[in-house]
Amino acid sequence: MSDTFLRPRAAYDMPFQSWFHLERIPEPEVMDDRDGVEAYTASAAQAWLERIDRTFVDHAMRLGVAAGSALDIGTGPGLIPIMLAAKSPGLRLTGVDLSEPMLQKARDAAKEAGVADRLDFRLGDAKSLPFPKRSFDLVLCNSLLHHLPDPLALFNEISRVIKPGGALLLRDLRRPSRLEFPLHAGWFGRHFAGLMRQLYRDSLHAAYTRTELEDLLHRSRLAGARVFRTGRTHIGIERMAR
Repeated sequence: MSDTFLRPRAAYDMPFQSWFHLERIPEPEVMDDRDGVEAYTASAAQAWLERIDRTFVDHAMRLGVAAGSALDIGTGPGLIPIMLAAKSPGLRLTGVDLSEPMLQKARDAAKEAGVADRLDFRLGDAKSLPFPKRSFDLVLCNSLLHHLPDPLALFNEISRVIKPGGALLLRDLRRPSRLEFPLHAGWFGRHFAGLMRQLYRDSLHAAYTRTELEDLLHRSRLAGARVFRTGRTHIGIERMAR
């Protein structure tokens, strides 16, 4: 009996590489449902997320911008600009997000941290930012890419609002291969429970690979930036201040 007869036709026709490729499934662009916001900002989830965010802030501080104006796109509950404001008194920071419930969490947290006077949180679309050209010395974007069907518009908006010598840090999850996914999601998602665990798995499915990110950067108007990888979990785009 032939091997062709024994195997399902779909498996026979599937290219070898596709067995390893995990299909990308984008997440919704806005997290404004009450359950999702509460899961994301719950204390158990935040303890781990804050640890990850600190590595992002440390990376941002190495890009050469100690003073001036900074923009955090997709700021969510505002943890990154709040941390950065505490470490860099010379920065004035603006955070934009499409979720008003998230922005309210950010405003409350900024007051509690005592840095609200240097922070401005406002409603804004990453694909059409409400700022004039060349407004910011530093542009940040953490964990937003996996919410976007096509980040090219975001990259081009960043190129519009960043100053010619400005610094950029964009970071997100890395989508693992089909074979990696179960172990990857289980191990790196072990700090989450309930709805947050499912949100993490959804985010992994929605994330980009390094190859995809390099292709997007190549097609964008962002100049002088490069793709980087951090450990097994994150990839991103960075540009030092000039």
